[in-house]
Amino acid sequence: MKLGKKPAREDAVTFRFARYFDKSALPTPPLRFGRFRRVKQWGVLGNNDYGDCVWAGAAHEHMMWHAANQKAVKFSDASVLSDYADATGFNPGDPNSDQGSDMGEAASYRRKKGISSVDGIRHKIDAYVSIHAGDYDTTMLATYLFGAVGIGIQFPESAADQFKYAQPWDLKSGSRLEGGHYIPVVGRNSAGHILCVTWGRLHAMTRGFFEAYCDEICVYLSMDWLNNELISPEGYDLVALRKDQAQLRT
Repeated sequence: MKLGKKPAREDAVTFRFARYFDKSALPTPPLRFGRFRRVKQWGVLGNNDYGDCVWAGAAHEHMMWHAANQKAVKFSDASVLSDYADATGFNPGDPNSDQGSDMGEAASYRRKKGISSVDGIRHKIDAYVSIHAGDYDTTMLATYLFGAVGIGIQFPESAADQFKYAQPWDLKSGSRLEGGHYIPVVGRNSAGHILCVTWGRLHAMTRGFFEAYCDEICVYLSMDWLNNELISPEGYDLVALRKDQAQLRT
């Protein structure tokens, strides 16, 4: 399996979750939550051969958002790799072009152009905000409210074997870092482990692993989703969000 997230940039996403959302007016997530069961098959979406994890993760997010609303959307290796190519210059015939993606640049692409499903429809986000890297509580809250949150991690060598044997990603001393990886966080299980989707399947990670290796977090916003019953109007500043969104250039 491949990785493919470029190094985190401090200014990649300047709009902060805390600017628009009042945690004191929002619900507390239960221990166990997530809408991921509505997706029957995730698909690896090219990330077994190429470093397109940011784009495979984007497709997984849209799959889950649609499934949560009783709709179906299908992505393929070809459709996901086409956006990876369009956004970064990747060419499957040139191994040197497989350089991965920047999370901030990918978020901008998703807002402006959207990612293509197999039917040619482009799926956009309305805006995106960041959470401080490793902030467990806010990440769980945002995942509960929005269904999925995109995180970047520095992937340790030990996590490859843990994934292979379906063991939760956990801390292991002395494990060297392999590179950056993008993962949609989609819920939490009864053991309190964070649940994510990567390389075509659901996987768990401990809070300690998340806090140690997460280096950036992006929450994608849809104006339609803000009408979700979980989010009361008192919980967010829609006026400020719309104003800043209108001025967004990247």
